[in-house]
Amino acid sequence: MKNVSVRYILCFAFLTALTLVLLVWNINAGSVDFSPGEVLSVLLAGPKEGIVWGIRLPRVLAAAILGGALSVSGFLLQTFFANPIAGPFVLGISSGAKLTVSLAMVFLLSRGVVIGSMALILGAFIGSMASMGFILLLSRRVKQMSMLVVSGVMIGYICSAVTDFVVTFADDSNIVNLHNWSLGSFSGTSWENVRLMALVTGVSMGLAFLLSKPIGAYQMGEVYARSMGVNIKRFRVELILLSSVLSACVTAFAGPISFVGIAAPHLIKALFRTAKPIVIIPACFLGGAAFCLFCDLIARTAFAPRDMSISSVTAVFGAPIVLYLMASRRGAAARGGNGQ
Repeated sequence: MKNVSVRYILCFAFLTALTLVLLVWNINAGSVDFSPGEVLSVLLAGPKEGIVWGIRLPRVLAAAILGGALSVSGFLLQTFFANPIAGPFVLGISSGAKLTVSLAMVFLLSRGVVIGSMALILGAFIGSMASMGFILLLSRRVKQMSMLVVSGVMIGYICSAVTDFVVTFADDSNIVNLHNWSLGSFSGTSWENVRLMALVTGVSMGLAFLLSKPIGAYQMGEVYARSMGVNIKRFRVELILLSSVLSACVTAFAGPISFVGIAAPHLIKALFRTAKPIVIIPACFLGGAAFCLFCDLIARTAFAPRDMSISSVTAVFGAPIVLYLMASRRGAAARGGNGQ
C-alpha cells in the first residue's frame, strides 16, 4: 500500500512538472522568442498589454483547461459505456455540438446578432445531448463495442453532412469564420473566455470528483453498484450531463478536437496502473492539459508563422493509441477464444 501511494505521488509530481514546463515553453515559443527569465519577469510584473498577457497566456491557459476537460469527459464516457474507445469525438458527440454551434453562427450572425460565449456553450451542450441521446438509443440494441463505435462515427458523418448543407446557404464572411472555427484552434482566446471556460470546467470537475465513489462502484458492475446503494438511473444521468457539459465547453471555444478524450485517459491509467476514479479524474485533467499543450506547441511552431489545426496534430498522436487499443483487445479476445 505504501509503494502504491508513493507511485501516485511521483506520477502526480511528474504530470504537474510536465504541465508547468509545457506552459512556460508555450509562452516562450513563437514568432517573438522570450527566454524563461523574461517570461517569468513579465508574469510577475502583473497583467498588462503585450504579447504574453494579451495573446499567448490566454491561449496557453485555454489549451490546458480545455485539454483537461476533454480528457475527463472521455474517461466518464468510457466508464459509462464500459468501452475503452468511447470518447466525445469518436461517438459523434463533438460533431453534434459542432452542428448546433454552426447553425447558431450561420443563422444569428447573418442577421447581425452577436453571439456570446455562454450562448455558444448552451448551443454546443444541446447538440452534445442530442447526439448522446441517439447513442443511448442505439446502445440498447447494439451490444457489440465495434458496432457502437461505428454507429457513433455514422452520427458524426450525418452531423457533418447537415453542417455542410447549412454552410452552402451562408454568407461568405460567415463561412470563413465557421471554417476557421471548425478546424479546431485555441488561438484568439480572450480573458473573458478563459474565465468562463475555467468556471464551467471547474464546477464540472468538482461534481465529477464527488462522484468518484459511485463511479468506482459502477466500474465493478451494475449489480455491485446497486448493492452499494448507487441509484443507477440518477447516476447515469449525472454522468451523461457532466461528460456532455465538458465536451460542449471544449467545442464551443476551440472547435472539434479529436482523440484527446480517448488517448489521454488510457495513457494516464497506464502510467498510474489503476482505474480508481479518485486518482484518475484529477490525473486525467493534468494529462489532458499536458497533451493539448504539447500538441498546440507543435501546431504553432511546426510551420510558423502558419498555425496548423490542433485537431490534426492530436489525431497524429492520438490515433495510433486508439489503433493499439483495438489491436490489443482483438488479440486478447483471440487468445481467450483459443484457450477455450
